[in-house]
Amino acid sequence: MQTKNATKTLLKGALILSLASLIAKILSAFYRVPFENIVGNTGFYVYQQVYPLYGIGMTFALSGFPVFISKLIAEQEGQLAKVNLARRLFVILSFFAGGIFIFLQLTSRLIANSMGDGQLELLIKSVSFMFLFMPLLAVGRGYYQGTFNMVPTAISQVSEQLVRVAVILLAAYLFTKRGWTYYEMGAWAMAGATIGALCASLSFSKFYLGSFLSQPFATSKLSMQTLIRRLLSEGLIICLFASLMVLLQLVDSFTVKQALEVKGFSSELAKEIKGTYDRSQPLVQLGIVVAVSFSSTLLPSLTEALQKRHLNEFRKTAKALLRISVGLGAAATVGLIALMPEINTVLFGDASLSKTISIYVVSVFMMTLISNYNSLLQSLNQYQMTVIALLAAIVVKALINSYLIERLGIAGASIATVLALIVAQALIAGSLPSLLKGLLSGDNYLLKLGLVTGIMGGVAAVVAKVGTFLLPGGRLALLLVALISVGIGVLVFIGLALWLRLFSIREWLAIPGGKKLLRLTNKFTNRKGLS
Repeated sequence: MQTKNATKTLLKGALILSLASLIAKILSAFYRVPFENIVGNTGFYVYQQVYPLYGIGMTFALSGFPVFISKLIAEQEGQLAKVNLARRLFVILSFFAGGIFIFLQLTSRLIANSMGDGQLELLIKSVSFMFLFMPLLAVGRGYYQGTFNMVPTAISQVSEQLVRVAVILLAAYLFTKRGWTYYEMGAWAMAGATIGALCASLSFSKFYLGSFLSQPFATSKLSMQTLIRRLLSEGLIICLFASLMVLLQLVDSFTVKQALEVKGFSSELAKEIKGTYDRSQPLVQLGIVVAVSFSSTLLPSLTEALQKRHLNEFRKTAKALLRISVGLGAAATVGLIALMPEINTVLFGDASLSKTISIYVVSVFMMTLISNYNSLLQSLNQYQMTVIALLAAIVVKALINSYLIERLGIAGASIATVLALIVAQALIAGSLPSLLKGLLSGDNYLLKLGLVTGIMGGVAAVVAKVGTFLLPGGRLALLLVALISVGIGVLVFIGLALWLRLFSIREWLAIPGGKKLLRLTNKFTNRKGLS
């Protein structure tokens, strides 16, 4: 009975954390739409050039180090051992974060010049302050997750994003009222990361002002040298993989503007084009969230099967997780591409670079594959190939980005990102253990998925074109057309997926609302059979 209650508490905690993470990610993606509308493409360029530095720091403090720390904390026996380990990790991370802060402060001008825009120095210095809060956030979140209390972490995630988004939008508003330069506005917007981190840290005040300070010091089984080695190997690997898309964006920050200038564009026009190209970021971020979040309901079952060494059950659950995520990832990708001109205009005011953004959106499908295979490999404690794949993706992007932009224009940056992710996925797929091979190959799954998403995308695109013709007008009319097209596209996808049996009953039951859909389908089928 006690074990059942513990499992129930664990699952409830995992659900709370997943929901908070989903809300935080949606907030992190959605604010960029009104922000871009207020500050324009050039203002968006200024912000997005330095955003990857924030993105890396956020990953360290939000989903990288906390996951690794929680694993270490959970392994410790007794409250005293857990607290003492948390103290040691706090000291190590304080040196690590302090080093990053000093590095960014001292090299901000060099980094800005390397990005092709010396005025970005102010933003780089501004965002560097958030790293000072990384130890507080990472250890606080890791400690509570390691003791299976997910509520403080959930509160910190949502509060951090709410405060940060509020500061960013306030900076954008004041930019229009006070005549700030783009770079002054960007510096204040980046300060939102530090203010958000400060507010999120308050969620852990009970721990830091309580047992963290009051518990007696004791020796630990893990030496400082061992902790440093594991933190900078296993922990850093988790962090870097979680920030793969951000690292690819960082390559863009150092190469896109300069490559556009080599192609013949003026500095100001290059900024405008880069800002327009960066519209793809929130779309991809939301697409990945939608694709991956629904499959997270299966992760506890995956862990349980592995702990009990039920390898057949592990494979079945892994197959369900992968098929659901890939199916939703493909649907999100095709849907975004089919409706890109309309979505681009509704969100950002015009359809500029819709083809370039459409190419970039293929990243949703690729990242869905990569993220899920990475989760499965991590559950088996296999990290080596994911590290190689990550490094290969960054190297490929860095090597071909400027070349493709100089020859194909800004579309080359989108192509370089997709090719980098294809290389990463190919390396991962080629090294999978036998337990994870062939998860997508049975039941003509990929053929059915191609057919379902192809028809869905075609129908949605036609509905959008007809709707645009029948309802000519501004962004409001186009929003209505887009919503109708999305609704019809979703219905077509669900209908064809049920008809072609794209997902098994087990997989439908794992999707929120899937049980109701199956009941509804059974009722309809039974009535049709009777008539």
